[in-house]
Amino acid sequence: MARARVYVTLKKSVFDPQGNTIHDALTSLGYDRVADVRQGKYFELALPDVGADEAKRTAEEIAHRVLSNPVIESYRVEVEP
Repeated sequence: MARARVYVTLKKSVFDPQGNTIHDALTSLGYDRVADVRQGKYFELALPDVGADEAKRTAEEIAHRVLSNPVIESYRVEVEP
C-alpha cells in the first residue's frame, strides 16, 4: 500500500495571520531566533494496490483539486511505497 503525504501552505506572497500570531507567541516565550512561522495543513492518503508513480499522480491531483486553494496555497507531495 502506498502512502502519500500532502503538505499545504500559504504562498509566500499571502499574509499568514496565524503564522504571525504563533511567531509573536514564540518571541514572547524567548524564542527570538525564530525568524518566521508559516502555518499549514498536513494530510496522509492511504492508496492500496497502487504503485508509487500512480500514487504520486493521484495525490497531486487530489491536492490540487480538493485539499488546497491553488490561488493562495502551494502544496508538496511525498510518496512512501
